[in-house]
Amino acid sequence: MKHRKAAILGVGHVGAHVASALCMEGIVDELILIDTRPQKIISEAQDLNDALLYTSWSVNVHPGDFADLKDCDVLINAAGDIELLRGNEERSSELDFTIRAVHSFAPKIAKSGFKGVIINISNPCDVVTRALAKGCGLPYGHIFGTGTALDTSRLVGAISKKTGLARHSITAMMLGEHGNRQFAPKSVLSFQGAPLKAASLLAKDLDWKELEQEAIKGGWVTFAGKQCTEYGIAATAARLAEAVLRDEHLILPVSAPLSGEYGQYDLYAGVPAVIGRHGIEKVIVLPLNDEEKTEFLACCDAIRSNVEKADALVEQLNAKKKHSS
Repeated sequence: MKHRKAAILGVGHVGAHVASALCMEGIVDELILIDTRPQKIISEAQDLNDALLYTSWSVNVHPGDFADLKDCDVLINAAGDIELLRGNEERSSELDFTIRAVHSFAPKIAKSGFKGVIINISNPCDVVTRALAKGCGLPYGHIFGTGTALDTSRLVGAISKKTGLARHSITAMMLGEHGNRQFAPKSVLSFQGAPLKAASLLAKDLDWKELEQEAIKGGWVTFAGKQCTEYGIAATAARLAEAVLRDEHLILPVSAPLSGEYGQYDLYAGVPAVIGRHGIEKVIVLPLNDEEKTEFLACCDAIRSNVEKADALVEQLNAKKKHSS
């Protein structure tokens, strides 16, 4: 069997929980922890290795550095600063920090010889994922973000509570920005293929906008009492890593590269995509109605606005670097 090797960059609240999920579910054989705080990754590795005796898996967890990425299959970027979200409900408030971080470590990833797949968690997810793609030089599709995958879980959960139906019997998804501008296309909703009307004996009338808002605000409900989000995003990232490592060809809505799909170019946004060994293998173009197409366009405009800010910051950083050299 192939040795499955992954690394996590940024071992804070989210990164540590992703590490735990990968280990406790036996998704990887070896896990490297990378962070700017040496003692943090030593301590996290110790804690995880202590726990592994009481699992059914054998996983080698250890601290590492960028040089260790050369033969990794998957790298999960969780570098961020959760403190920047306090007092507001806008993921783009992390933009300055995360784009600067990507600008500092993307060349190190490229220099390491890493040829695997990068899964980005850091916010604003769509913008940071694009910045990683620009900075790391990997082939098309080898970099994608968790995007609206977690938001989709929140939407499905809201529908499940309203209808009383099992989550796995519901097909629905959030699209567009992983942020406040995302939306839920009602035309995609089905219950194991049956449209809402066909399932009317099982479901009450659904206030679609209310359900959509519950999904959008779900992350902030979690954040309000914990000052972070951990379990949901960790499970999401671990599931995506598993799809890559097992070459599953799994379809989930993630932050994927758009090269003409939905009429968008040079942009990453939350859309359903086929995920396998090489990352994004195909973007699925949904038959959205006219109203949903307008919603999606508005989402992309919001993402592009933040992309322009990120690109301007990168230009400043490059100019500063050139001047100092």
